[in-house]
Amino acid sequence: MTIHNSKIETRTVTALVNDKPGVLNRITSMLRRRGYNIQSLAVGHSEVDDLSRLTVIVEGGDDIVEKVTKQLHKLIDVIKVNDISDDNIVSRELALMKVKSTPETRSEIVQLVSIYRAKIIDVSSKSIIIEATGDDQKIKALQDLLSNFGISEVMRTGIIAMNREKN
Repeated sequence: MTIHNSKIETRTVTALVNDKPGVLNRITSMLRRRGYNIQSLAVGHSEVDDLSRLTVIVEGGDDIVEKVTKQLHKLIDVIKVNDISDDNIVSRELALMKVKSTPETRSEIVQLVSIYRAKIIDVSSKSIIIEATGDDQKIKALQDLLSNFGISEVMRTGIIAMNREKN
C-alpha cells in the first residue's frame, strides 16, 4: 500500500449573501448535492447590514471552482460571488486549544505559545486554553507541539479570507 503525501489543491471562494434563516442551509445543501468536497466554511456578519460574508475553501482545481461559483450565483440569496484563489489575499483561522498542564510544564507551554505569537486566554490548575491565529500550517505546527503535553480539546473556526488593497 502506497501513501502519497501530495498536497490537495484548494480554491478560495467568497460570497456576500442575505443574512436570513435558511440561506446557509441552501448553500451547503447545494454543495453537498453536487459532491463538492469542502475543506473549510466560515460565515459571519459583513460591513453591510442584513448581509453576511461567506468564505468557502473547496478541494479541486479551476474546473471545480468555476462550477461552484456558477451554482452559487444561481441561488436567490447570494448577492455576489468571487473566486479569490489567485488574488493577493490575507487568510486566517482562529483555533482554541485546551492543553493539559502542571506547574512543571506550564513555563514550557508558555514559551511555545510565545514563539507562535498565540495567547493564553485561560489558566486553571490542570489546563491552559490557548488562542492561536494564522494559516493552517502555523495552527497545525503549534497543535503538533502542544500534543506532547496532551490536548483535551481543539476548536477551529475555518479559514476566512479577504483581498489585499491594490496599490
